[in-house]
Amino acid sequence: MIGDERAMQGELQKTQANYVPLSPISFLTRAAKIYPARLAISYGTRHITYDEFNDRVRRFASALKTFNIGVGDTVSIIAPNVPALLEAHYAVPALGAVLSAINTRLDAPSVAFILEHSEAKVLLVDDEFADLATKALQLSKAKPQIIRIADKATAPAPQLGVVEYEDFLAKGDPHFDLCLPNDEWQPITLNYTSGTTGNAKGAVYSHRGAYLNAVANTISFGMTADTVYLWTLPMFHCNGWSHTWAVTLVGGTHVCLRKVEPKMVFDQIENSGVTHICAAPIVLNMLIHAPAAVKKRPANIIKIATGGAPPPSTVIVGMEDMGFEVVHLYGLTETYGPATICEKQDDWVNSSKEQIAQRLARQGQSHPLVEDYQVGNIDSSKSIVSDGKTVGEIQIQSNTVMMGYHKNPKATKAAFEGGWFHTGDLAVMHPDAVLEIKDRAKDVIISGGENISSIEIEEVLTRNPKIREAAVVAKPDEKWGETPCAFVELVEGAVCEAQEAIEWCRQNMAGFKVPKHVVFGELPKTSTGKIKKFVLRERTHDIDL
Repeated sequence: MIGDERAMQGELQKTQANYVPLSPISFLTRAAKIYPARLAISYGTRHITYDEFNDRVRRFASALKTFNIGVGDTVSIIAPNVPALLEAHYAVPALGAVLSAINTRLDAPSVAFILEHSEAKVLLVDDEFADLATKALQLSKAKPQIIRIADKATAPAPQLGVVEYEDFLAKGDPHFDLCLPNDEWQPITLNYTSGTTGNAKGAVYSHRGAYLNAVANTISFGMTADTVYLWTLPMFHCNGWSHTWAVTLVGGTHVCLRKVEPKMVFDQIENSGVTHICAAPIVLNMLIHAPAAVKKRPANIIKIATGGAPPPSTVIVGMEDMGFEVVHLYGLTETYGPATICEKQDDWVNSSKEQIAQRLARQGQSHPLVEDYQVGNIDSSKSIVSDGKTVGEIQIQSNTVMMGYHKNPKATKAAFEGGWFHTGDLAVMHPDAVLEIKDRAKDVIISGGENISSIEIEEVLTRNPKIREAAVVAKPDEKWGETPCAFVELVEGAVCEAQEAIEWCRQNMAGFKVPKHVVFGELPKTSTGKIKKFVLRERTHDIDL
């Protein structure tokens, strides 16, 4: 016994010597000290060292302060994977402000809601999305100051903003202090889900959670100072699953990529010496089916992490045949990205390639630094039997679970009921403690890594005067993983073709949410009038591609 607990607590105190709040901002400071001349960011013909990266972030933070940005203020950005978006992940939180990276695939009303709900004070907009931002600002009450990100790679766009990004940085102080938060529980980013009912919810991340998840990524993904990470995963997705910080932690190289096209990916693999990639299954499928003239087998095995929709085992086999090692992750916006990982086990050594791929397609076990996970009863949060058959809800306890939903205490309370984070995903637990998803409790459709609300599509369809009722479910798709499939009942006497209904949706929502198939007929219902979506899901298998 060391002594009385209270006496010990009185003697041992936190000081500057033994306690520093956890924040990924410190990763850049360290990398700049240790690897000042090392390549930090590669983007086309641009090459930025860690010393220059550090300089640019300090200038960025200093310039933002002149816009009166401080603790708790939201800075939003609409941009592809360009250096400015990566730099924002350090400059914004260095002021105690909160970064909100907005999904570039959203429509204008959705972006308008996010800007207003987050109370964005500054909005950075890449030229490629000037039209989207302009329309969103017209619809929103938010009046942020605008910074334009110009890029020679894009076609000329209407000028938007009071200042261009590089000019903005030039006004900043390269010696500005990058301050760690006083409290590691302080918000660092605000990431909006794709909203399964109504408007999107904003998941708030803390400096502590971001730090820990970034560290966990370096462990699970085998990242070192030799890492060359290709940015195919959008940085707006859970802050790139925390790799915006993880790559910097190990002193690796960020290879930024504006567009994800097979030739660009294979060229970067060959020319930049890529070692690690993260991508949704759709990107893996795209690489597998790329033209032979474009494909280039990597000189060394590349680790590629995938998540979103579960990857088919055929995709895993296809990628590994091309010289990639597939790492299957499962997670949500609310868990900073990865929450579980399916890792190869020692006893698989005598299994066939196909058998291993089938096992790797499961959701796996806890990601490093995730405290606990279970398949539990939705109502009681009690763990269910691990027999690979009994279905329950995936529930998680971790420092890498969000702080809560922004301005939504009701949803936050429901998400944390019983001391567990309720994912809403239904799964079984196998005897070896491996998760396997069986269904999605809220009928979310995951297409190309994007969450799509079935209710949103149903609402748009029923706005059409010819349509009486609609139900939308996920249809398996080789390319996208899943796509929306709409089942529609028409108003008596009305005539409507499938393409007409599809075009109606296209005019009223973001393109990636538009159903690929529309089937007309009476909707199956329970005795209480609820639509039997499980019956409709079965019917999708009979629909020709």
